[in-house]
Amino acid sequence: MTGPLRMGTRRSLMATTQSGLVAARFTELTGRAVEMVGVTTYGDVTKGDLAQMGGTGVFVSALRDKLIEGEVDFAVHSLKDLPTTPDPRIALAAIPPRDDHRDALVAGAKLADLPPGSKVGTGSPRRIAQLRMLRPDIECVPIRGNGETRIGKVTSGELQGVVLAAAGLRRLGRESEIAQLFEVDEMLPAPGQGALAVEVRADRTDLIELLGVLDDAVTRAAVTAERAVLNALEAGCAAPVGAYSAVSGHDLNLTAAVVAIDGGHAVRKSTSGPSSAAWDLGRDLAAGMIAEGAGTLMGEQPH
Repeated sequence: MTGPLRMGTRRSLMATTQSGLVAARFTELTGRAVEMVGVTTYGDVTKGDLAQMGGTGVFVSALRDKLIEGEVDFAVHSLKDLPTTPDPRIALAAIPPRDDHRDALVAGAKLADLPPGSKVGTGSPRRIAQLRMLRPDIECVPIRGNGETRIGKVTSGELQGVVLAAAGLRRLGRESEIAQLFEVDEMLPAPGQGALAVEVRADRTDLIELLGVLDDAVTRAAVTAERAVLNALEAGCAAPVGAYSAVSGHDLNLTAAVVAIDGGHAVRKSTSGPSSAAWDLGRDLAAGMIAEGAGTLMGEQPH
C-alpha cells in the first residue's frame, strides 16, 4: 500500500480543519500522503435537538460505516463525540496530544458582567446546567449550527453570548473573540473535550501500527479516565456530566460532576491514582458519585 491514505472527516469547517492538522502531522512523521474524504453525518443534516437524540454517535456512525465498508482507511473525530461503549469492528488507533480542554464564552463581556436576563446560546445540557449555577438569571437559548453560525448570533445582537469549546475556536483562528475561558472549578468540560480520535477498522493491523505514531500516551490516559466516568454513569454525551483529568507525572487527578439541569444542585467528586489504572479510576469515581445521588440529577436526560 503506497498510494495516499483516505481519511474520512465530517464536512464542516471545524472538522476539516482539525482533520487537516492530523493529516499534516501524519505526513510529516511518516512521509505518507493523505487524501481527505468528506462525509455527511446524521448530526450534520438533522434539525432535531441533539440532546433529545442522545447526542452520542450522531456525528460518528456515518464515518464508521465508511470505515467498515472500506471506503476510507481511517477517520478523525472529536473524541467527545465518540460513544464510550467500544465497537468491536473499530480500533482507536491514536489520540493525538490534546488541545485546550476548556469551554469558552464568546461575548462582549465576561459572564459575571453580562446584563441580567442576557441570552446565552448553547445546545449542551452540561453547559446549560453549569451556566445556571454561575448565573441563575441568564436565559440559556438552545442553538445548532457550526461555530461561525453561532458566533454570528452574538455579532448580530440576537444573543449576548455563546459558549463553545476553546479548542475549536483556536483551530478556527477565532480565539481573539473569546471573552472568558472557564476554568474547571467554574465549568467542567465534556469528557474528552479538546482531544481528537483516529479510528481504523480493527482488522487493519498495518494501519493501527502506522497511525500509532500520532498517539499521545498522556492524553490517552487522561481522556480514558474521563470517558470511564461517562460510561459508568451510563450517560450519553448529551447528559449534564463534566469531567477533567490533569496529569501529574505518572498520576491522574480526576474531577467529575453531574449537575441538575436547573443548576440548583450538583454531585462533584475528585480522586487521584496511577495513569496505568485510568479506566478503573474513572469507574470508581462514578460509583462514588452514584452513591451520592448523581443518577437522579440526570433526570430525563438520555441514558
